[in-house]
Amino acid sequence: MEMIFFEITTFRTERGYSDSRHPDEVEWGKILEEDLQRRDFTINAIALELESSSNYKVIDLYDGQKDLENRLIRCVGKADERFKEDALRMMRAIRIASQIGFLIEEKTFESIQKNAKLIEKIAGERIRDELFKILVSPTPSQGITLLKNCGLLQEIIPELLDGYGMVQKGHHIDDVWTHNLKTLDNCDTKDPITKLAALLHDVGKPKSMKGDGQDRTFHNHEIIGSRMANSVGKKLKLSNKELEQLFKLVRWHMFTTEATQTDKAVRRFIRNVTLEYIDEMIALRRADRLGSGAKESSWRWELFKERIVEVQKQPFCIKDLKVNGQDVMEILKIKPSRKVGEVLEAIFKEVEEQPELNEREVLLKKIEELK
Repeated sequence: MEMIFFEITTFRTERGYSDSRHPDEVEWGKILEEDLQRRDFTINAIALELESSSNYKVIDLYDGQKDLENRLIRCVGKADERFKEDALRMMRAIRIASQIGFLIEEKTFESIQKNAKLIEKIAGERIRDELFKILVSPTPSQGITLLKNCGLLQEIIPELLDGYGMVQKGHHIDDVWTHNLKTLDNCDTKDPITKLAALLHDVGKPKSMKGDGQDRTFHNHEIIGSRMANSVGKKLKLSNKELEQLFKLVRWHMFTTEATQTDKAVRRFIRNVTLEYIDEMIALRRADRLGSGAKESSWRWELFKERIVEVQKQPFCIKDLKVNGQDVMEILKIKPSRKVGEVLEAIFKEVEEQPELNEREVLLKKIEELK
């Protein structure tokens, strides 16, 4: 049985928001009307009075039901006052609109534009939580576009705006900004970190750009972009684990799935990305291709996944060799030193090219040959 949780509190009133985050004074209220007037949006300021187990009365002082019918997000009272009480409400307005497909009422939207800079007073983790909900909404590009149009994106992730209107060449049919949004929408995952990586995967292009128009190049944009993404992640107070995932997805998103790719190249890809993030990386890369206008066949990705499994059956790293450092020291009669590692590394390079060499007797002879 699915459990439903309700939060219950007494009526209260709040006064003064000098930091645009917390009330300077909080008092327990005595009447519902005082409690409702401090709510953010009309659709969140509707109350239900139970007269009996079967009878109830809807209390809707701010026409929230009408706004629900019209699919509108409107502030309770004066929008400027609501946003100055808690600047995160501006992000909440965008997030709710993105999640349920509502429009933001004109004066409310104008107030967000007017007060966008107040968001700098809000802690990064609170902004992050709202942003993540936007990223996993049905069509996240709409929410990100709203953030841009109201001025909040300039305060949160200004790096993204540098790609607006930046023409690309080759198979790209859109500017960098639009491509990032299409990649985000096409990223088939519910992991908000991967969604954020999809949004930021080409954030390094403006910094790496050389040339003009159709002749522009963006060499090493993934290297520059991964550093920029890491900086964005720190501002959003991501955990070290989340920062690692974000960095790796942006840094290594430029990989190929061609059938001609060698096993060695596939193993290198796995080492760079790590097995933990393989599925998320594939989701990002597919989205990147689809966001560029390419049509990807599912068989290509399934084949690539099969190759990832197969190459792991081969020696993947030095630890997979059927000899170890102790064997090297005994045969070469040396003590623990850098030489031991160098010998194992040389043997592994041979085995990586010819996996069939990974037999103990064969490798012992190879060590003997190094005497």
